[in-house]
Amino acid sequence: MPAPTDVDLLASCWTTAGSARPLRGDDASPFPIRDRVEAAARAGYRGFGLVHEDLLRALAELGYAGLRALLDDNGIEHLELEMLNDWFADGDRRVRSDRVRTDLLAAAEALGARHIKVGGEVDGTTWPLEPLVEDFRRLCEQADGVGARIALEPMPFGQIRDLRAAVDVIDRAGHAAGGVTLDIWHMTRAGVDLADIADLPGRDVVVVELSDARAELVGTMIDDTLDRRLLCGEGDVDVVGFIRAVRSTGFTGPWGVEILSEEHRRRSLRSQARLSYITTMWQFHLADDIRP
Repeated sequence: MPAPTDVDLLASCWTTAGSARPLRGDDASPFPIRDRVEAAARAGYRGFGLVHEDLLRALAELGYAGLRALLDDNGIEHLELEMLNDWFADGDRRVRSDRVRTDLLAAAEALGARHIKVGGEVDGTTWPLEPLVEDFRRLCEQADGVGARIALEPMPFGQIRDLRAAVDVIDRAGHAAGGVTLDIWHMTRAGVDLADIADLPGRDVVVVELSDARAELVGTMIDDTLDRRLLCGEGDVDVVGFIRAVRSTGFTGPWGVEILSEEHRRRSLRSQARLSYITTMWQFHLADDIRP
């Protein structure tokens, strides 16, 4: 099944991370970085995502030059770095966040990363909007200085809970390096209408993330988010409609594939890469009304 020529898929960090799961205290994948990049490339991916812990391990092993060579040798054109949290916070949280920020910005410059993903508050605290917007603007300025963009990811269990809230922060900040992460999972769980997505200016969309979901929430929103995502086409989400809505914006960047689930974490690395790629690419064939 040939891939549509205008579609580059990016293996988001969790899609090839093996048994690793966010919020366990150690986000690092048990799979060697070389094996992950090679598996993603063999499956067809042209983009790759690294979470902060995996980035540090890869740099300790390969250095910047070696990591860049690994990506280049495998045809990886789009590098995504994540996840910067607490960029809006203060105290010890901000100190830790600033250390991660320094690492991600340095790596973005050295490796030519396309963007850095950032998240909002998710512990129930509400931060004043004006200082948060100013912090986001400064973050965008820093990213712009190293040739990257900032992809703000709204999450339905956080302060920046939906597309409208994210766009409000981005518009108020008014910096071209700032934009949104359109994660189909979070858009669906937040009840965002496809028409609202289609109305976005393409320049505001930094990256898109695809997966699938059951209509019914299982457990808490956090548990559902981290343990229940499905391969594209396995659930109840209108993935094809979502793709068409995003295309209406004029978005031309890479399409991330982010599969977070207990089932996916039990798969072999080869299966994680191949199944996520094939099932996602099939949705683009359906969106184009193409059959093999």
